[in-house]
Amino acid sequence: MPLSRQRLFSRARRSVPEARDFAVGTLTLWEIEERVDDLRLGVSELAANAVAHGVPAGRQFCVRLARDGDLVRLEVRDSGGGLPLVHPPSGDLCSGRGLWLARAVADGFGVIPHRVGKTVWLTFEVASAPPRSRAADTPGVAPVSADVPLA
Repeated sequence: MPLSRQRLFSRARRSVPEARDFAVGTLTLWEIEERVDDLRLGVSELAANAVAHGVPAGRQFCVRLARDGDLVRLEVRDSGGGLPLVHPPSGDLCSGRGLWLARAVADGFGVIPHRVGKTVWLTFEVASAPPRSRAADTPGVAPVSADVPLA
């Protein structure tokens, strides 16, 4: 069964580390240990771009993570105009490398334009084993299967 979590963030610089903490916390909740650094870099860059270029004053942006089997998809949606461009790094520039780096560490990248705004996404391949119940590690506690009614 696919898993997903999302959260809204304000157009403020403090939202970038908050988005990063949300993403890492989601991976922890889903018991995903690999690719955390790659995803942390990706969410940092996409959130920073949303704050700097995508979110009009007084509006928010949304960070969404979805896991389906062995794929985690990170999406950042904002209501601003324009589409991000990925430029190869240049030794002369002090900025502009972030999206190139995020795309380089991800397994997939794309942009979905909307009537208002856009969604920028990255995908990351992870181990396909589903999260297991912590109860399985506790003596005397049986894990609960998702297909067994609890009532």
